[in-house]
Amino acid sequence: MEDLKIIGSEEWCVFKELGVPAIKARVDSGAKTSSIQATNLKIVNKGAQEWVKFEVNPLQENRSIALNCEARLIDRRMVKSSSGISEERLVVRTPVTLGENTFDIELTLANRDTMEFRMLLGREALTDRYIVNPAVNYQIQEFSEDEITEKYKPYYKEKTGLKIGLLASNPNLYSNKRLMEAAEARGHEIVFLNVEQAYMKLDAHSPEIRYRGGNILRDFDAVIPRIKPAVTFYGCAVIRQFNNLGVYCQNSAESITQSRDKLFASQLFSKNDIHIPITGFAKSPMDTKDLIKMVNGAPLIIKLLESTQGKGVVLAETNKAAESVINAFKSVNTNILVQEFIKEANGQDIRCFVVNGKVVASMQRQAEKGEFRANIHQGGKASMIKITQEEKKLALKATKALNLAVAGVDIIRSNKGPLLLEVNSSPGLEGIENATGKDIANEMIKDIERKLKFS
Repeated sequence: MEDLKIIGSEEWCVFKELGVPAIKARVDSGAKTSSIQATNLKIVNKGAQEWVKFEVNPLQENRSIALNCEARLIDRRMVKSSSGISEERLVVRTPVTLGENTFDIELTLANRDTMEFRMLLGREALTDRYIVNPAVNYQIQEFSEDEITEKYKPYYKEKTGLKIGLLASNPNLYSNKRLMEAAEARGHEIVFLNVEQAYMKLDAHSPEIRYRGGNILRDFDAVIPRIKPAVTFYGCAVIRQFNNLGVYCQNSAESITQSRDKLFASQLFSKNDIHIPITGFAKSPMDTKDLIKMVNGAPLIIKLLESTQGKGVVLAETNKAAESVINAFKSVNTNILVQEFIKEANGQDIRCFVVNGKVVASMQRQAEKGEFRANIHQGGKASMIKITQEEKKLALKATKALNLAVAGVDIIRSNKGPLLLEVNSSPGLEGIENATGKDIANEMIKDIERKLKFS
């Protein structure tokens, strides 16, 4: 026992054969086998042996450095995680250096993105070598921040473009994939950030945004917000935090919030002399009949205040049906708008895509037979259309009223001229890119470059 060295609860390990100059480990005598953060695992054959190629992000709160490692595969084991879930992990054996001592240890390869430490040092590595004192840290070896920076200096990539965050929920959506492709094609680094996995530190001296497992989101030049309606409140809070940290957000939290509140947006449009279908709003069920009369009676449209993409929109074809639907919504304290139905539109509307005060593409959407909404995801058909100057002015004026840099503006043609239906602050790209052949994702990235004066 007297020959055993004291080891702290946190220590620096070096893996020369793996090419890892330093990695901080949590010392855990409760875990049998040591574990290291590993992603992109690939098994390859070298003669009669199986080897594993994998990537290690060795530094906490830093995903920009990824080391390519390989080691001989010695086992596959079922391991129970801290959450109690069993999973198969690949096991390798490799030398580790702690201070002056180098010895072989077994490592399970695991995705530790959600863990505080990139490595865990288990009791097999400690037995007959160390005694753990959990009250202290770095008893074997300690590296300063400057020393770590110097060790990893060769691995830092020279910055040639912007660093952009795509703040959304689903990386597999067409729009999100197109934006990732467009940014990379123009030489930028773009990182997908799941808005629900970001969290904030609110502090006057050192405010932060952290992401899944404690990684601090830093050095971003711009953020493209594509917030789904279900997380508008939280998403806008994250956008405000990015803005507070000096990061350019293509659409601001305030403009997104305004666009999602159909009542407030309609009031803004009225204030700015932007023509919309006659719209009514009331609280008391006693005013239902007059509310219907006010918008020229049935047929009429009933909309939830925070509806989007055609969801929460109902066509009431008679006054009696309209009364029933309106009163049903009011009975459960759901706020709705009542809007005149533009019959002459015949199930058609126009989507104008606005970027930086310019209509970059327009398409006409035709609803399926028997439907009144022309949304493409609900079966509507899209085709390219040349809009009039009056329609273009309407689209730009509506976007400006909400202070949006990027917007999808829906317009309907009526006997009174073009009317504004709504403005979408996270418009989809698939339908309009396919219908027009325009590279809208590229236009959005170019807009960020212009705003940040990047060349």
